[in-house]
This record gives sequence, C-alpha cells and structure tokens, in this order.
Amino acid sequence: MNIPATRKDLMIVNMGPHHPSMHGVLRLIVTLDSENVIDCEPILGYLHRGMEKIAENRTIIQYLPYVTRWDYLATMFTEAITVNGPEQLGNIQIPKRASYIRVIMLELSRIASHLLWLGPFMADIGAQTPFFYIFREREFIYDLFEAATGMRMMHNYFRIGGVAADLPHGWIDKCLDFCNYFLTGVTEYQKLITRNPIFLERVEGVGIIGRDEVINWGLSGPMLRASGIQWDLRKVDHYECYDELDWEVQWQKEGDSLARYLVRIGEMTESIKIIQQALEGIPGGPYENLELRYFDRERYPEWHDFEYRFISKKPSPIFELPKQELYVRVEAPKGELGIFLIGDQSGFPWRWKIRPPGFINLQILPQLVKRMKLADIMTILGSIDIIMGEVDR
Repeated sequence: MNIPATRKDLMIVNMGPHHPSMHGVLRLIVTLDSENVIDCEPILGYLHRGMEKIAENRTIIQYLPYVTRWDYLATMFTEAITVNGPEQLGNIQIPKRASYIRVIMLELSRIASHLLWLGPFMADIGAQTPFFYIFREREFIYDLFEAATGMRMMHNYFRIGGVAADLPHGWIDKCLDFCNYFLTGVTEYQKLITRNPIFLERVEGVGIIGRDEVINWGLSGPMLRASGIQWDLRKVDHYECYDELDWEVQWQKEGDSLARYLVRIGEMTESIKIIQQALEGIPGGPYENLELRYFDRERYPEWHDFEYRFISKKPSPIFELPKQELYVRVEAPKGELGIFLIGDQSGFPWRWKIRPPGFINLQILPQLVKRMKLADIMTILGSIDIIMGEVDR
C-alpha cells in the first residue's frame, strides 16, 4: 500500500545491488518524497545458485561443502542442519564427545557471525572504529577453526554421526584463553557503543516491531527475541547437549533497532558461557559414530586394505535416506534455519527445501521503512542482519 504523498514529483532511487553498505547484492527500489520514504521494494535473486536443486543430485557427504555457501558467516550452522536431517531420519546416535565438540563449534560460529554483523552495522550508521575492532576478535576465532578443521571459513567439519576429526592437542586451552580475552572485548564494545549518545540517537525507536507483528510475519532469532518473546530453539527443541549447560535466553521488549543490538551483544556473552562450560565438561570417547564406517565397506573391499590406507580418493559412504519426510531446524545467529527433507530410499534426497532465516526476516523491511527517513533504511536493514547467500540460495 502506498502512502499518499504531499508532493507530486516523487523520486525513485535504486539502492544497490552494488552499494558498499548493502550487505551483499540486494537491490531496493525506494520511492522518495524529498527525504521521506513512501515505498520500498526489495529485488532479490542476484546470488541465486540453485542450492536446493543441487542437493537433489548429490549424496549428503558430497553436498556438505556446498552448504557453507548459504550463510558464509555462520558456516557451522548450515553444516549442522545438513547432517541433523539424515541423522534423525536414520535414527543415528551421536557420541557424547562429538555433541560437545559440535556445541563448541556452533557457539564460536555464532560469535563470529554476530561480530561481522556488528562491524558493518556500526559502519552503516557512521561509527568506523568498531569495524576494525571486530576483525581483531574474529581473527582469533578463525585461527581456532583453522587449527581444528583445517579451514578458516568453509570448514566441511560436521559428518553424519559426529565430526570429521577430534580436537587437536592444546586446542581446548587455546579456546579457554580466547573466552577470557573475548569477555574483556565485549566490555570494550559496550563502553564504546552502548551508551554513545550519537549511536542511541540513530537506533532508539527506529524500526519498531510489535509482539503480535513479529509472530504474524514469522520472524525468528534476535528479531523475535527483541520484541519480547523468549523463544530460542536451543531451549525449545533440546538438540545436541544444550540442556546439560547453564545459560539464559537473551531478550528485550522494546522491539526497535537498539533492542536487536542488545540481544546480539547479550548472545555473544552467553555463547562464551556455553563454550566455557562445554570445554570444561567435555567427555572422552569417540568423536564419530564408528558404526557408520560399515555402510559402504562391501562395495570396494580391496580399497580398505593396508596398501590403500593413504589414498585420498576413496568413495564416500553412501547413506540411504528412508522413504520419509522430516523438518529439522537449528537456532542460527540470524534465526530459525530449517530444512524440509523428503527421502525416497536412495542416496539422494527427493526434495531439500531450505528455510533461511534471513529471507523471512527481510520480508518486513518494506513495512518498517515506510514513513521513515532515507538514512534510516540502512539502520533498519543493518539491524535485520541478512546475508544474501542464504536469502537467494
């Protein structure tokens, strides 16, 4: 619905798709009456790569490297959801140690994602310094990922029934050191940003979403919790070993851009709490379900002989998906990341529908920016936190 304008000569402006503060290749067609936003139409699809169709022509193990390209800032979550589906379909048990390792990796990934939300968000509203600070912290997280998985961003670390490799010697101590260091970093951010009068002027009362509105639009994650709803899938679905750890759901009731900022800052400190408890309580034992190794042994028996142990081109085990359908979800940094999976008794999924949080959270943008000023578009878009890789898939 267009808002009646005071003047007849409206201006239509393209924001993006290659605007430097556009958070990826999103294009907004904005109708302006001087500086007031009359209408806003998001144009998607510039980063569409057919991820759902690719999944239908790959086994789960072959598809794992692709999934880190959806939300390329929170890659562990896309891997987690990709292996969780087949695990639930096949009723595969995960060793306790693997579950703890997964939680540690997921929470580190959540911090890395929130940090790379905070930096550009602050840069969008005119504060350059935090943008450089967050890279300092994020670099340490990527060093930890590199030590454990071999890769800094696209890890390919999760496997059906566990993880690809155990934590290397000395990694737990390094991670505990990082946790202690990072808590001082968060305090620094709060001193620098939270009570800054210019920052508060830009975000307080901007982009307010009411409690009922948030539910009707199907928003999730920090968008939902900033509007007064204590809903976190880690508490609701009881997946991995989150129930064994002591942590609180972060929420605010104002529903504006400031509330969304506070929720994410709070989530970073809660993630550190979760990681510290998981590192201290991590049990011994195997890091993967060893029974899964026997899925594919009979097809090439000679390849498992002593002479072939160093050959890297062994075929990956083919996991047959039973003829069932299933919806699995995890609490990603941006919201509820879900997959609707239909198996048909073959190695490939019959249907692989991705429910990306960024795509659904982005729907409310046109309604939020109407009647606002042009400069508020970047504040509101930044507070939604989108990654175009998962919006367009």
